[in-house]
Amino acid sequence: MENTKEKNFASAVVYVHNEEDRIVNFLENIQRILSNNFLKYEIICVDDFSTDNSVEKIKKLADNIDGSVVSILHMSYYQGLELSMNAGVDLSIGDFVFEFDKVYDDYSEEIVMQVYEQALKGYDIVNAIPANKHYFVSDSFYKLFNRYSKTQYKIQRESFRILSRRAINRVHSMSIRIPFRKAMYANCGLKVYNIDYISEAFEKKPSKIEKEVKSDIAMDSLILFTDVASKFTFFMSALMILISIFTAAYVLFVFVQKNPIEGWTTTMLFMSVSFFGVFSVLTIIIKYLSLMMNLIFTKQKYNFESIEKISK
Repeated sequence: MENTKEKNFASAVVYVHNEEDRIVNFLENIQRILSNNFLKYEIICVDDFSTDNSVEKIKKLADNIDGSVVSILHMSYYQGLELSMNAGVDLSIGDFVFEFDKVYDDYSEEIVMQVYEQALKGYDIVNAIPANKHYFVSDSFYKLFNRYSKTQYKIQRESFRILSRRAINRVHSMSIRIPFRKAMYANCGLKVYNIDYISEAFEKKPSKIEKEVKSDIAMDSLILFTDVASKFTFFMSALMILISIFTAAYVLFVFVQKNPIEGWTTTMLFMSVSFFGVFSVLTIIIKYLSLMMNLIFTKQKYNFESIEKISK
């Protein structure tokens, strides 16, 4: 039996935030899948400052697992999915790394292994996508992002993914920083593959703070990875320039055809020319800033409190 198991080291990075009702069942399934198919593996639970009994339940479950395969990465404070998963992936040592952003497994063991087998065929990033799940807000974001971004592959709503060590190293070596993992994976230049499956699981609604963090990430990603913001600001600047030109033309028309109040023509022309100059300069500045953002992004930092290796 051992001879038939995969010799590649597999890491599973699991995001955990107040999941005491789901975490035990999820980890039992993931541990069973990994132990059945891999000779060596690890499970890294990234505790994003949970305030329930999630950590206690992870520890209790880990006590019943042979070997020190479970680790808990305690984040110093709530930092959201992206930074927490970045921290977990940085800690992982596997040849292939599974990223589980959510702890509900609406997929079978066969799907997990299909994702891995596809990675063995030369795809450095393989995503598992619930084809029957659609949400207006997230779907709208992905459509907007894919339309205006220059990423090599389109991003979608995934349940989990697997990364090769080469993909992780490639992303870390890129000069562009990582505020949004999906965008980086889609634009790292390596082969990406998507596997669709039918989901029948129910997802819990995100908390208020989770919605706020996701909204911030979505807005930052649209600004950093797409030209939505630059197109909008260019449009507004061009519109204001046209308004300034129209205002100047109207002032000259009034001056020629009518008898305006003394000083009105000079004041309005001065304001029109001034606004024209201001918005012309703003257009140049916006273009310059967009070029600067393409060259370097602000590096996102994460802070973790401790790493707890659980062994018997």
